[in-house]
Amino acid sequence: MFHKILVPLDRSKRAERILPHVEKLAHDNNSSVVFLSVVSAPQVFGYDDLQYNYFQKEIEGSLEEAEQYVKSLQCEFQAKGIEARHRAVMGPVVKEILDTAQRENVDLVAMCSHGRGGLSRLFYGSVASGVLNRIDRALLIIRARRDT
Repeated sequence: MFHKILVPLDRSKRAERILPHVEKLAHDNNSSVVFLSVVSAPQVFGYDDLQYNYFQKEIEGSLEEAEQYVKSLQCEFQAKGIEARHRAVMGPVVKEILDTAQRENVDLVAMCSHGRGGLSRLFYGSVASGVLNRIDRALLIIRARRDT
């Protein structure tokens, strides 16, 4: 039985393919849902004050967009009778997912794998793989294939 489900999303339609599965699980188990969006900070070296102000505004804007995104999902799920909350944070994606799972004491993390393989996975890494290798609780991964 899952009492609380964490749903990390990257604001892509592919990542949202987990939502019908989460909705069913939440209804079947009377679970609450925590939507999470993680904003990665740009890694910039040797910048001056003017550039710092620009990046600071970009980060604040990205966090605000992330907040609005997960808040809209929260409202959609609440309208369907599912208890839901949201969080938007900045940091390394895998670390923030794991930290949020711990902090929120969730029973299940539910997410999509974007299905990257080969060189793409080598260069970009895999959030799903990083979470899978370090998570200490139940994990549901749905492979989201490309649109045809």
